[in-house]
Amino acid sequence: MTRTRLRTAGAATALTLALLLTGCAGQSGTDPGAAPAASADAAGVNETDVWFAQMMIVHHEGAVEMAELAVEDATTDEVRELAERIRDAQGPEIELMQGWLDAWGEPGPAGMDHGGMDHGGMDMEGMDQQEAMASLEGLDGLDVDRSFLDLMIAHHRGAVEMSEVELADGSDPAALDLAEQIIEDQEAEIAEMEDLLRGL
Repeated sequence: MTRTRLRTAGAATALTLALLLTGCAGQSGTDPGAAPAASADAAGVNETDVWFAQMMIVHHEGAVEMAELAVEDATTDEVRELAERIRDAQGPEIELMQGWLDAWGEPGPAGMDHGGMDHGGMDMEGMDQQEAMASLEGLDGLDVDRSFLDLMIAHHRGAVEMSEVELADGSDPAALDLAEQIIEDQEAEIAEMEDLLRGL
């Protein structure tokens, strides 16, 4: 999907995302699908860029948390190796986006008034991040592998939706580049996880 096509569909994508990110409801009751009111005044940075960085940090933290559990508890080598790759890729991206927020003079997720916002930034199989983690922790054997893959597929789809909104409405070149990379990487991992599920 080209950046031009995404920009023409920006409003529709943002509306879709608002419906999808039900697990990311703010503590203050704000709409998690809308870009926050931002005070960013760095050249080329707009409200969507700030929203993208803040919310993707939260989203990545949820993925890292689930991946670390799978590294420890998954049964198959393939699932453990995938979980390691997810953890190792998204940790540095969290640091990158936090660096942007610091440079833009914007708060990270810890400094936001986002009360009940769950760590995963998305509803997964009808569960928020805490519920998903509790579900995984209650499993053993191949059930861990299967549930992790199901939940992470849903989680990755949320990241793709968020990145599409950034491509449609964002303006910061580095944030746009990261959004494109997240879509490419996570769509490839979704396909990989679907293949793994078929083999379990």
